[in-house]
Amino acid sequence: MLLLASSVLALAGCSDSSPDTPARPNPAPTAGSPSPRTTAEAAALTAYSNSWAAQTEAYSKASSAATGLNNNTTLRALFDIEHDLKVMRKAGQVMTGKPVIHPKVIKVADGKIPTAVVNDCVDTTHWTLIDKTSKKPVPLPTTRLLKYASTATLEKWGTKWMVTKWTAQERSC
Repeated sequence: MLLLASSVLALAGCSDSSPDTPARPNPAPTAGSPSPRTTAEAAALTAYSNSWAAQTEAYSKASSAATGLNNNTTLRALFDIEHDLKVMRKAGQVMTGKPVIHPKVIKVADGKIPTAVVNDCVDTTHWTLIDKTSKKPVPLPTTRLLKYASTATLEKWGTKWMVTKWTAQERSC
């Protein structure tokens, strides 16, 4: 229940993690076409957002079945999510509503396997853990953070970007 504990129960939040300075200067774009960095950033943000959308759907039914979560999220990153879902199923709980994300690519690095790092301020104000049967909210610690920082690492596998690691910070944002 690591990710759920981080994102829902503890809702540990926003860090001052990495600076917003790019890892390397942006190459000058050619007229009419986006720069390779801009293209990589857009593709990484799309994969990140798609992974969050699939996570939200999975938490709404306490199952990742038919959510497409594995389309943009690797098994390593899925481990904590799947654990959370198992705990939720056992407890008869699901999430209602949706988190609001504000992702920003802070680093793109070329290499044998290109990588990207995304910082986010996740707002869970309207994402509620409920008892599936009673439809009533599950009491959570009053000290939990409703807005917290999250950092994701992505890798480009062939032509698509995959979330390989999620890290929730323990500071609000």
